[in-house]
Amino acid sequence: MLTRRTVLGGMAGLAGAGALAGTGMRTSPARAGEGLPARPSVPAGRRHDLTFVAAEREARLLGPSGPVSRVWTYTDDLFGVVRMRLGDTLRARLDNRLPEHTSMHWHGIRVPNSQDGVQYLTQPPVNPGETFAYEFTPPDTGTFFFHPHCNETGQVGRGLAGILIVEGDEQEPSHADLVLASKDWRLAEDGSWLSFDTLEGASRAGTFGTVRAVNGEQAFSAEVPAHGDIRLRILNLDATRMIEVGVEGAEAYVIATDGNPITPFPLHSWRLGAAMRLDVLVRAPAAGRTFRVLDYFSAEPWPLATVRAAPSGLQPRPFSPKPLYVSSVPRADLKNAERMSFAFSAATGAAGFVQAVAQDDPLAKVLLDSLCVQESTFWAINKASWPNADHRRMPPPLAMLEAGRSYVFELMNATPHPHPIHLHGHMFEVLSASRSDVPRFLADTVLLHPKERIEIAFVAERGDWMFHCHILEHLEFGMMGYVRAV
Repeated sequence: MLTRRTVLGGMAGLAGAGALAGTGMRTSPARAGEGLPARPSVPAGRRHDLTFVAAEREARLLGPSGPVSRVWTYTDDLFGVVRMRLGDTLRARLDNRLPEHTSMHWHGIRVPNSQDGVQYLTQPPVNPGETFAYEFTPPDTGTFFFHPHCNETGQVGRGLAGILIVEGDEQEPSHADLVLASKDWRLAEDGSWLSFDTLEGASRAGTFGTVRAVNGEQAFSAEVPAHGDIRLRILNLDATRMIEVGVEGAEAYVIATDGNPITPFPLHSWRLGAAMRLDVLVRAPAAGRTFRVLDYFSAEPWPLATVRAAPSGLQPRPFSPKPLYVSSVPRADLKNAERMSFAFSAATGAAGFVQAVAQDDPLAKVLLDSLCVQESTFWAINKASWPNADHRRMPPPLAMLEAGRSYVFELMNATPHPHPIHLHGHMFEVLSASRSDVPRFLADTVLLHPKERIEIAFVAERGDWMFHCHILEHLEFGMMGYVRAV
């Protein structure tokens, strides 16, 4: 049960895990991953030739005896999981059998820009009946996912997403590895879809689902070896909802953020905005007992998963998780980094759909594609909305960067709503946050609380990279842009 003691313990944990409001810029002096063990050399791996068929399929999201819903997925399984080893190459063939164009954006993976999966910006749209081939060798281990990048509210809203796990970061293998993908569904009682976006939701905190679920189930449960070390890969795949992850009934340590190893520390709670991930190592209790993974951000704690311990040959022993191998993500030279500021705010003035576009612009078609923009805008980055009615051409980059150079971005939230901010193609180090007392950690998406300032640092990679809020209505209604590194 959630008691006053556990609530107070969770609140104390927030101060170290990044969710308590406060004042002043706070930071840990230690760089993210400092002191983690070096990874042994990685041999060349094998090639995975996979075909993903984006198509409509059936699922019973309202329960096994409930009505059928028509979901969109890349595989026959909802949120199909692909596992590979560090050093392996993925060749992914996308076969589009949907009634509209789509793509595959590899969220969190440092891919070449041509493989980033953003229609018009990095590739042509994959129209109905067409195919497109992606090929890359992930440079990092971790928990990642993939999804389209136009009409995300509608396509991801119907389930079009998958999970990619790159293994090879553990000194000692866990006894079980569970994926927990949290996503709400906008469903009517008959299983049909409700509107995926609303003007009221888009202009505020987003439009929430009517059915909460994990891995497509409203009450997800699993069985693991008693006294085993259980790795939980927790993904927030929702379009809007924040979750605050905690574990009751077992010891738990945070071991990775957005797939990136971090020095293990006890989990009290950790807040995940849309598109963020958390890897947790849990010591399972004795046989017959259970532990629960909870979302404390709900009005009442909501169970993300109930996990039962089954008999095993393992014996009770002290729990001190071995850290994962250190990440190979390039680290910014903070002394020589160039600093830039980005303000995330409400849009200024009326910004409508751009009717006239310069046809000589190679990216101009995005402004005429109703899948990729909305007819009004509510949000902006540095006073520029996507698209911006004041421009006849494709919006210019939010910033021009030099590939290979270090940058510190200061992110400022001038709104009363939180924004999970995602930068494509990079892993950045979260250096400091004005309203959170956080350890430094690596991430591809960071939760920017209302009136908060956060500093992130990274080394720029060549290409055009999207930079946006990952509340899907916010990005579609203006809080999106791109940076260009040359």
